Amino acid sequence: MTSIKSMRVLWPLLLIVGWVVLSSSTARAFGEEGAFHPRILLTGHARWEGPRKSGPGRWSWELARRTSAPAKLVPGTIRADASALLAEPFVIWTGEDNVEPLTPGEITGLQKFLRTGGVLFVDDGAPETGRFLQSAKRELAHVLPEAVVLPLPENHVIFHSFYLLERAVGRVEGPKTLDVMSYGNSANVLFSSYDLLGALSREPGGAATFPVVPKGEWQRERATRLAVNLAMYVLCSTYKDDQVHAPALMRRRTTNP
Repeated sequence: MTSIKSMRVLWPLLLIVGWVVLSSSTARAFGEEGAFHPRILLTGHARWEGPRKSGPGRWSWELARRTSAPAKLVPGTIRADASALLAEPFVIWTGEDNVEPLTPGEITGLQKFLRTGGVLFVDDGAPETGRFLQSAKRELAHVLPEAVVLPLPENHVIFHSFYLLERAVGRVEGPKTLDVMSYGNSANVLFSSYDLLGALSREPGGAATFPVVPKGEWQRERATRLAVNLAMYVLCSTYKDDQVHAPALMRRRTTNP
């Protein structure tokens, strides 16, 4: 049987092989542009504004800086009932308060997105209250009624797709486990009680928008590494081998702090 130590040595190679092999119908279903695009999902009367607005762009910037993966540095928004939702494989649903009930069109759009293999990252901007996350879980139960919410195992690929991480963190340390809703064998919906966008967001001058508690900049770096890992998970699960530069990825992987 292959030892855990051997698997750690083999993982970088397996990551690249998997990226090559996954040139599949899922990739074609989401188009072939190839750049990681952390789009913001809009539902109901929600608009994308406020102090976290720089978070998705910073996410892309950190991914491009730390790896060879392509990323859109000016991410956009997408409505849950828009046909363009299916054009790309990743979307972020975030907020600070209760979400409005999803419309039938929004439920149908999200069903198609998730059942095609899309990844939805639900990031609570006010985990101190938890209102957004709980109401999002309630609405997503209508989208995937057959799915269950479970804690992500510690050995899941998300925790070692680029960096080796022990757990998820964000602007707040939050719970030790990252909850997911799975459809098939993939973690399609990830529920963040950490305000990851809050940890990533920056002011126009480059200063961090929010303090990170309780471990300050050390924790912000781990939150950034989680963001990179999530992006790599999305890319490895959906994109074609000709959209990744494996040798450069390996060099960055061995030299990055």
